[in-house]
Amino acid sequence: MTIWEKSEAYMEYTGFVATLNESIKGKPLTVDCKVSDNVKKIINMLDKIDRIIDEFPPVEQPQRFGNAAFREWFENVKTNSTQLLQEALQPELHLAIPEIKVYLQESFGNATRIDYGTGHEMAFVMFLCCLYKIGFLQLEDNVATVLIIFNKYLNIARRLQKTYRMEPAGSHGVWSLDDYQFIPFIWGSSQLIDQPKIYPPAKFLDDEIVDKYANEYMFLSCIKYIKEVKKGPFAEHSNQLWSISAVGSWMKINQGLIKMYKKEVLAKFPVIQHVLFGSLLPIRRFPIID
Repeated sequence: MTIWEKSEAYMEYTGFVATLNESIKGKPLTVDCKVSDNVKKIINMLDKIDRIIDEFPPVEQPQRFGNAAFREWFENVKTNSTQLLQEALQPELHLAIPEIKVYLQESFGNATRIDYGTGHEMAFVMFLCCLYKIGFLQLEDNVATVLIIFNKYLNIARRLQKTYRMEPAGSHGVWSLDDYQFIPFIWGSSQLIDQPKIYPPAKFLDDEIVDKYANEYMFLSCIKYIKEVKKGPFAEHSNQLWSISAVGSWMKINQGLIKMYKKEVLAKFPVIQHVLFGSLLPIRRFPIID
């Protein structure tokens, strides 16, 4: 784990999350932001991936969780991933496809266990990071990358979870932030910095506020989703999130969640053992310059 935490990949990844976190501070999902042709191409690709779900409806089976139709959907996406990326990326970038397609394939869950967790979410953020590293996405795309591309991915992930009744990967139960996601809470809390409509932060527990603003703020869309899929008192099934509501500002929540992510996700071997390293996100040691 020390090799990972001192690697170029770790520095690139954590730096990427922090840079995008900064770029969307105080901005709702509905903000008028630049949407480049390349951003549109990735959205178009994700739309195609989303539509493939329609081709593989859940099958009748005795088990309540982990519908086997997910495996067919997953295999279809995996088989078509090269073509999907060839259609999205310019020909001169096609040499990078064998490396970046692996991150895309890993973004939607595990076909053997039919589960989904923060490691799969991480694969998608790594996929986005690689799109920047090969020059496909630029600095000017930062806001759209989170508010349009990542948000679209999040909606696909939720649809997969619901359609195929996917298990949470390595669930930490009531003591984890959420069964499936983490990044949208980080970026979502950044969106809420200096937003008087949802201040103090305890307002995110209010059903009326959640319903009213879930389409504008990722954090609130996560809360809405949790309330849809979990029953019982919020303080019992989502204790960590409930305790966050007592923090005085969204800035403090945002900073706290970044620290928590590094400790609870990035420092955990069960998550990192599945991460793939290559020329774009290398495991070699990050150079220390004196």
